[in-house]
Amino acid sequence: MSPTPQFLPHIASMTGYLPGEQPRDSNTIKLNTNENPYPASPLVMGRLRAAIGEGLRRYPDAAATGIRQRLSALFNLPIEQFLVGNGSDELLNVAVRCFAGAGDRVAFACPSYPYYQKLIDLQAAQTITVEFGDDYQLPESLAKADAVLTFVANPNSPSGTATSSAKLDDIASQVGGILVVDEAYVDFSGTGALDLVRRHDNVIIMRTLSKSFSLAGMRIGFCAASAGVIAGMWKVKEHYNLNSLSQIAAEAALDDIGWMQTNAKRIISTRGRLVTSLRQLGFHIWDSEANFVLARAPSDNDAGRLYAKLKERGILVRYFPDDPRLTDCLRITIGTDNEIDRLLEELKRLL
Repeated sequence: MSPTPQFLPHIASMTGYLPGEQPRDSNTIKLNTNENPYPASPLVMGRLRAAIGEGLRRYPDAAATGIRQRLSALFNLPIEQFLVGNGSDELLNVAVRCFAGAGDRVAFACPSYPYYQKLIDLQAAQTITVEFGDDYQLPESLAKADAVLTFVANPNSPSGTATSSAKLDDIASQVGGILVVDEAYVDFSGTGALDLVRRHDNVIIMRTLSKSFSLAGMRIGFCAASAGVIAGMWKVKEHYNLNSLSQIAAEAALDDIGWMQTNAKRIISTRGRLVTSLRQLGFHIWDSEANFVLARAPSDNDAGRLYAKLKERGILVRYFPDDPRLTDCLRITIGTDNEIDRLLEELKRLL
C-alpha cells in the first residue's frame, strides 16, 4: 500500500481561490467575471491568424521584448521597468514570493480581491486585514499595518470604488515595505497611478489586458516598478511564462489603443445607465470606476434569491454567500446595452 501524500501544513490548511463560473452555454448572459462584452481589436485577430503556423514549434521570447518595448513607449519609462506575465495574477504571485516569507505580515483592506489571501497562504505569511467602512474608502490604518507587502486594488473589487493617486502617493511614503497597486480596472477609471514608480522605489503597479483589451482568454498582464525591483522579480518568474500567441495578441492590442479606449467609453456609458436604473429599483450602488457595479439588494429582497432566479433565466451575476459583508449584494459586470436591458427587465419582474 502506497503512503498517504502529506501536504505541507500551511498548504493542507489553506482554502483555494474559487474563480467565477464559466458556463458552456453560449446563450448565457455572462455578467459575473468582469470580462469585456466587446471583441478585441481586429488587428489582434488578423495577426493571430497570420501567426498560426511553423513558428509554434519554437519557444516564445522569454523576455516578451515586443510587449515591453511598446509599454516603454506608451508610458515613457525604460524597458527595464516592465515585466510581463501570464496574467497579472502570475505577477502578483511573483511579488509575494519575492518579498514575503513565512510569518511575514502582508496587508490589504477587505473585502477585496480574494486571490491575495491565497498568495499569502502559499507563503505561510501572516495576513493583516483592515476593514473598509461602508463607503469603501481606503482606511488610513492600512499604511500603519507594519507589513512587508501591502496590496491595494484600485479600483477595488468588488466595490468598484477608487482611491486617488495623491492618497496612494502618501501611502507609498508611509509603508515600510512594498506597495502593490493592482490596477486591473484602471482603464474604466481616471485613477491611474503608474507615475508613482517614478518617485517610489517600493511601488509595483499591476495591470492586465484581460479587462479593457478584451483578452481575458489570452492571460496577459504586466507590472511596472523600479529597475531594481523588476530585476529581482525576473529571477522568480517562470522562464517561458507567456506563450507566443499571447505575445502577438498583446503587441497588436497595444498597437491599437484607440480600439480599447472606444470600448472602455462604451462600457462607462452603459455603467452610468445601469447605476441610474438600479437605484430607481431600490438597490444601493457604490460609485464604481470599474467595469462592474456592486449592488446591495433592496431591504425586502434576498440577494441570494435574486442571483438564483437570474441564473434560472440565463443571466449570471456574482454572489458572495461566504462573505458576511456581501451576502446582501450582487456584483454585476457591465455587459452590452442589450444584455443590460435584459437584466433590468428580469430584475423588474423579480422585485
